[in-house]
Parts: sequence; structure tokens; C-alpha cells
Amino acid sequence: MEWWIWIVLGLVLLLGELVTPGGFYILFFGVGAIFVGILAGFNIAGPVWFQVIVFSGFSLITLWLFRQRLVQSTHRDSPDEVDTLVGETAVITEEIPSRGIGKAEMRGTSWSAHNVSEQSLARGQRCRVERVEGLTIYVRAEQS
Repeated sequence: MEWWIWIVLGLVLLLGELVTPGGFYILFFGVGAIFVGILAGFNIAGPVWFQVIVFSGFSLITLWLFRQRLVQSTHRDSPDEVDTLVGETAVITEEIPSRGIGKAEMRGTSWSAHNVSEQSLARGQRCRVERVEGLTIYVRAEQS
């Protein structure tokens, strides 16, 4: 097979990697095709059947060796909670009895709030968010 066919195939596969949602699989086959195209260009790739074997072997070996590292390097290490509310301050908008449920405002949004302390929370009182479950924040009075 002509060397330029391998190069074109490699470029098409690299383009395919760009237009498909990530996974970094097609990338290694594109690199393998370009590698075989370069070898064929220097007349050291051998017959077509050997070129296919080199393409397959090189692509699979690089996939096995480098894919996991590539995926890890492109994904930032972030906790499951993108924007945690724990530790934030909320303002009580209606009185909440001890262990009761009411409303609180935080970041300009009204939330269902569950009082986890033994004392009631008065309207306008500042409190600290201890945990979040769904759309309910669990709050305790801030220590002065």
C-alpha cells in the first residue's frame, strides 16, 4: 500500500477522534497509521500484510501503554461535589424550632432548612450549613 494512503488514513482517524466524544481510542489508531505511513515512505515497512500487522500491533500497544495516562492527565481531580455548600453561611427567613424544618436563604436562593441544634433559630439569624441532602440544608446556629 502506498505511504500516503496510510498518512491520509491516520489523519482521518485523528479527525475522527476530534469529532467524537472523548475516550481516546481512535487517536492511537490514527498515530499507528501515520507511523506505518512514515515507515512505508522510507521503504522499510515491508509488504502490505506486514504493514497491517505493524499498524495493528503498534496501535494496540500504544493504546494499552498510554491511554490511561492520557485520560488521567486530561481529567482534573475534583471531588464529586463540584460546588459544596457545607460550611457556607445561611440566613434564617422564618423561625425554625429545635430539630424542626423551615426556610433559609443562602446565595440569594431560598432553601428548605433543617435545624440540627437543640435551640430554635430566629428569623434573620445566621447559621452554618453542616450538610446538604437534595434540596434541604442542615443548619446549626453560628458560634459568635
